[in-house]
Amino acid sequence: MTTTDAPAPMNLPDGRPIPLTTGDERPMLESWLDFHRATLELKCAGLGDAQVRLASAEPSGLTLLGLVQHLAECERNWFQRVAGGVDVPPVYGEGNGSGYALDAGRGIGEALDVWRREIARGREVCGARALDSVGRIEDGPMAGVEVSLRWVLIHMIEEYARHNGHADILRERIDGVTGA
Repeated sequence: MTTTDAPAPMNLPDGRPIPLTTGDERPMLESWLDFHRATLELKCAGLGDAQVRLASAEPSGLTLLGLVQHLAECERNWFQRVAGGVDVPPVYGEGNGSGYALDAGRGIGEALDVWRREIARGREVCGARALDSVGRIEDGPMAGVEVSLRWVLIHMIEEYARHNGHADILRERIDGVTGA
């Protein structure tokens, strides 16, 4: 199968895109990332601002709203800063580089809009880059390490998969909804 013969995307009954099962590497990686992005959004669907602020279990302060904000920061960090070499500040300010801290005035609608914008901007920055193109991690325990766009895509799939597990637990605690 060639890239031009890629199968049309299909969706699960809940609306999430089914990741590609055959085809070229980049579309497959991107389809898995899109699946996990859609899973996070599904976990927040139908919830109000007070609900997405509920923490999982003490002593953790982890919330669905915090996860959405954190993943907006991850999108900016890995696709824009690392893979794209763009100098951009943290999404929610210098004091909230992880994105987890909540602001009383920010609800889930705004957080999801910011998250979607970060996804779109990352696609813009990395769209023409080859999987083997290299960026550099600027800070943290891996500061100075060079990574390929392929590595970043795989890392982001892992990041979302891990946090979607957290989102499963949070959503079940909030209203008993399980699965997906």
